[in-house]
Amino acid sequence: MAVITVSRQFASGGARIAERVAELLGWTLVDHEFVDRVAERVGVPPEEVARREERVATLIERLAKTLAVSSPEVFLTAADLSIGTSTSMEDLVRMTEAVIHEAAEHGDVVLVGRGAQACLGRRDDALHVRVVAPRDDRVRAACERLDLTPKEAERKVDRIDHDRKTYVETYYRRNWNDAANYHLVVNSSLLTYDQAADLIVQSARARFGDR
Repeated sequence: MAVITVSRQFASGGARIAERVAELLGWTLVDHEFVDRVAERVGVPPEEVARREERVATLIERLAKTLAVSSPEVFLTAADLSIGTSTSMEDLVRMTEAVIHEAAEHGDVVLVGRGAQACLGRRDDALHVRVVAPRDDRVRAACERLDLTPKEAERKVDRIDHDRKTYVETYYRRNWNDAANYHLVVNSSLLTYDQAADLIVQSARARFGDR
């Protein structure tokens, strides 16, 4: 069993790189797109999902609720994750951790975001990857991909990076930006996405063997 976690600065292309890594390895990808598809199955309107995407608490809630309701046979075989209307943030974090650990136990999975690199920080069978890019490049990417003005893109980049950093610091007492918390840091402005994915795959095979 092995797991790759991908932590990424907003608009760095980390999610797309992670998708390519999963394709190259033939592993399962657990990302926001997967969660969105599950959310649709349980009747969460896509526009509501998009509106809530930036908020840490609702992202965790969406992950825990949708996976617990829709895919218990996949990730929740060893966890009791009943969710009530009075669920606290701490309960949601615990549920998210259970989902992450269960996915890791199944093995051969690429986990994107959600503090997985901190949650699984003590595992010997994990490769923790950080995808970064200069802020100016990420602002331009956000403008192009999301049809934002430069000022809007700057605010979005800074806000989402802040939310992700705060989540990891609050619940794991780790510095999200500290390179020492990762096996590999990839600058997506210096490599193409395919080159970045190839580098991660090479690192995974060196760490885990040719699976």
